[in-house]
Amino acid sequence: MNETPPNIILHAADVHKNFGGLRALSDIDLQIEEGKTHAIIGPNGAGKSTLLNVIIGRIPPSSGAVIFDGTVLTGKAPYEINQLGISRVFQTPEIFPELPVLHNVMAPAFARRDGAFRVNMLRSVGSEREIRDEAEAILDDIGLHGRREDHAGSLSRGDKRRLELAMCLIQRPRLLLLDEPTAGMSRHDTNTTIELLRKIKSTGMTKVIIEHDMHVVFSLADRISVLAQGCIIASGLPHEVKEDPRVQEAYLGGSVE
Repeated sequence: MNETPPNIILHAADVHKNFGGLRALSDIDLQIEEGKTHAIIGPNGAGKSTLLNVIIGRIPPSSGAVIFDGTVLTGKAPYEINQLGISRVFQTPEIFPELPVLHNVMAPAFARRDGAFRVNMLRSVGSEREIRDEAEAILDDIGLHGRREDHAGSLSRGDKRRLELAMCLIQRPRLLLLDEPTAGMSRHDTNTTIELLRKIKSTGMTKVIIEHDMHVVFSLADRISVLAQGCIIASGLPHEVKEDPRVQEAYLGGSVE
């Protein structure tokens, strides 16, 4: 296995994934540069979500390895990978619908600190107040502060996705994986999310984004990788990928405006 360059925070090295006779991923070599936003695009069924699931330990690769900042993730449980500094926003928001919005954001911070979702009678009031203040600040940033006392289940689909993003941000991950972060959002909410993700970028947080909306991709991505039939067919700077005839044929349907 080739040594990962020092500025690469995540390396999926020669990753394959088969489901029985179905090849979902083949010869994946993906390197994510620290502090950058890396978009992964491709048609439905290309293997994008499967790749993210391999990275976070939800499914094991058939072969190959995923390395995060020098640590091999392959074989680790999802919670162990999360504790190393990787968080993910899913296609279908994973929230606590019966809890208030504010408590949804606070819960992951307690879990990360205490090691599990449990009541810790020994935790200090001061630390709980700090977590609450941080959660309120994040909700303000994403435009949900006014709904902090509402049950999370009452939010629109777009707001639930922003809530899940807030639940990731309070964990202060080094690597944030976003699976269709603007799905179900209006154009106004999409543009608001783009600006929020740009603000996050200024903090130095590394992001990997799966997205079908090319406006989102080309607004945010420093680099783009294109998956088709489980293989990376192109990877490079946005203008290089935009002009690649293989990408236009396999996914974008002609030249990209």
